[in-house]
Amino acid sequence: MATDTLKSTTGASGASAVRRLLLDNGALTALIALVIAMSALSGDFLTTDNLLNIGVQAAVTAILAFGVTFVIVSAGIDLSVGSVAALSATVLAWMATSQGVPVWIAVILAVATGIACGLVNGVLISYGKLPPFIATLAMLSVGRGLSLVISQGSPIAFPSSVSHLGDTLGGWLPVPVLVMVVMGLITALILGRTYIGRSMYAIGGNEEAARLSGLRVKKQKLAIYALSGLFAAAAGIVLASRLSSAQPQAAQGYELDAIAAVVIGGASLAGGTGKASGTLIGALILAVLRNGLNLLSVSAFWQQVVIGVVIALAVLLDTLRRKAGATPVAAGTGAPDGRGKQAATYIIAAVVAAAVVGAMSFLHNGSSSSATKKVGLSLSTLNNPFFVQIKSGAQQEAKKLGVDLTVTDAQNDASQQANQLQNFTSSGLGSIIVNPVDSDAAGPAVRSANKAGIPVVGVDRGVNKADTAALVASDNIAGGKLGAKAMAEKLGGKGKIVILQGLAGTSASRERGAGFAEGLKAYPGIEVVARQPADFDRTKGLDVMTNLLQAHPDIQGVFAENDEMALGAVKALGSKAGTSVSVIGFDGEPDGLKAVKDGTMYASVAQQPKELGRIAVENALNAAEGKKVEKTVMVPVKVVTKENVTGFGG
Repeated sequence: MATDTLKSTTGASGASAVRRLLLDNGALTALIALVIAMSALSGDFLTTDNLLNIGVQAAVTAILAFGVTFVIVSAGIDLSVGSVAALSATVLAWMATSQGVPVWIAVILAVATGIACGLVNGVLISYGKLPPFIATLAMLSVGRGLSLVISQGSPIAFPSSVSHLGDTLGGWLPVPVLVMVVMGLITALILGRTYIGRSMYAIGGNEEAARLSGLRVKKQKLAIYALSGLFAAAAGIVLASRLSSAQPQAAQGYELDAIAAVVIGGASLAGGTGKASGTLIGALILAVLRNGLNLLSVSAFWQQVVIGVVIALAVLLDTLRRKAGATPVAAGTGAPDGRGKQAATYIIAAVVAAAVVGAMSFLHNGSSSSATKKVGLSLSTLNNPFFVQIKSGAQQEAKKLGVDLTVTDAQNDASQQANQLQNFTSSGLGSIIVNPVDSDAAGPAVRSANKAGIPVVGVDRGVNKADTAALVASDNIAGGKLGAKAMAEKLGGKGKIVILQGLAGTSASRERGAGFAEGLKAYPGIEVVARQPADFDRTKGLDVMTNLLQAHPDIQGVFAENDEMALGAVKALGSKAGTSVSVIGFDGEPDGLKAVKDGTMYASVAQQPKELGRIAVENALNAAEGKKVEKTVMVPVKVVTKENVTGFGG
């Protein structure tokens, strides 16, 4: 296997030898230190289930990172791997379901899609002379756009035969971990034992020298980026298998995690160094960090800060290592004794890790408290005031009932939420509350909780193909009908309107839209001239509404499936809002109610988010204690206008 092990130019003994060992194996040292720290801080960290969770959660990042390793070793960069992963998975699901193509052919087409994207990157870089950053940034946008076009913005159910990649072997060994190991071995083989692997190091070390020595650099780069696309396709298939659906918005930001894993693992962005084992360790460090911080109830916002600091420290360590007088060994030229030392280092690390595991297990033995009063709450996002209020209501009720409530933020990432739910399950909580990013994607993780005997309560949105003890939600269909009635009455039964839709695949968006459409049937004079998704986001609501106004400047009404999008529409409408155009939102969040009071929004179909959070915690505790709970708990909604907004208490 190729190695970038650095040999000191000066002799080392005693303390300096230890220092050299730590510098040359910084990523491994960091991983061991993290395991020790997390083991000491959380008694749930070292359970078998949780360690397997870490492997599963590292798998997609590691597979992507293995492909990116080829690119970075050759002094390139690939920002498109997350989008290519989503596109490949979407192609597979679309071909196998909507087009009726045999699954094995759909898999080949998905892999071919990833390779094709990589080849396009390679052509643009090698023959188009575009900088790798620009070429792959363009592919990031193209890949994501094609994924949305093919899927029409909605998740597509994944073929069950391929979804087994997200299952376990023998009921305990996760298939994603096996795929990760296989892809890692392939990466090590390519880097250390093949002509193209040696070419990567040569190109990364000095591209001009490589060209003058006879290497066909342009063709080699085509192969390098094609390999990156191939690994991205594999990662996308594994990710979609875990979620049982191809998400067109999946793997957003994963390219940064992949690059971070490679850099943390000891590779240099200047090229010429990097190895498969280092990349794997880098991916495991990121997974351990996120898993441990979840178990410790650290805010997702602070998690991003911590991960950024770790990346900076990794680069700093690389700088210190080079300043210490180390020189890289050429690929494939490491001395046999050097490889022996490296193997010995890994053996020592394994022994140390095993000793730590044993010590911490003994330390935490018998220290566990009753899990009944421990509840996990996974929210789809905390960037939306509505969900912040759900969190507030849940925390107030938890404090009142003496419940230990852990809250996580999925940041609208279905995969991240699946990881959080798995962490909750392995922690042995009494019950779990979930507000799904996507109702289908949350299913597999909730089914795992079902198997572990942990009751799950849905809040605001339901979970598909899984058992929930209760669903605490507003009656979104009734709310949609109320919104349609309010709009029709305001417009006098006739006029042109546009609809801003929420996040595709969520029950909230689906039900609100269906209720509004049903309500409009009684008013044939109301014409819907456009429907566009804005993903429950205020900024997207502003952008989408701005664009729609260019095509439909004469509209009289806007119905947005939440207040955030409605407020974005109000901003886009400017002086028209509340005068010539009536805007109706949904949720009754504070900013929305203020806009209603000010007259820029006509109305909001108001929910009671704090009440949703309160009732969810109450039902979760009852379910954990084996008490009977209602399968569906509907919290009433009402239309709030300027006339009654003052008396509305939320």
